[in-house]
Amino acid sequence: MELLEQILAKENLNQAYEKVKSNKGVAGVDGITVYEVDEYIKANKEKLLNQIRKRKYEPQSVKRVQIPKENGKMRNLGIPTVFDRIIQQAMVQVLSPIFEKNLQQQLWI
Repeated sequence: MELLEQILAKENLNQAYEKVKSNKGVAGVDGITVYEVDEYIKANKEKLLNQIRKRKYEPQSVKRVQIPKENGKMRNLGIPTVFDRIIQQAMVQVLSPIFEKNLQQQLWI
């Protein structure tokens, strides 16, 4: 539970929000853009955080689009909702340093 609370810490979530917002990505299946997500979060913050803490939160479906490749073919791309990207980024910010430290320790064994 300690890791989850680190992920859901206000400072970490705010940093994740700023990172996702700076990427200026498109909206997911819910149609909420990075410019609109702050209102969504304000209206649903406690509900969403409680769902995550109780392991009841389910990410929304991923928006599927096709983008061109250099060879002229197309490739599939999945676009999560902005809120799901914020949660993913918050997780990366907490978990990456842990895994990087463990990897560095293993490389020198």
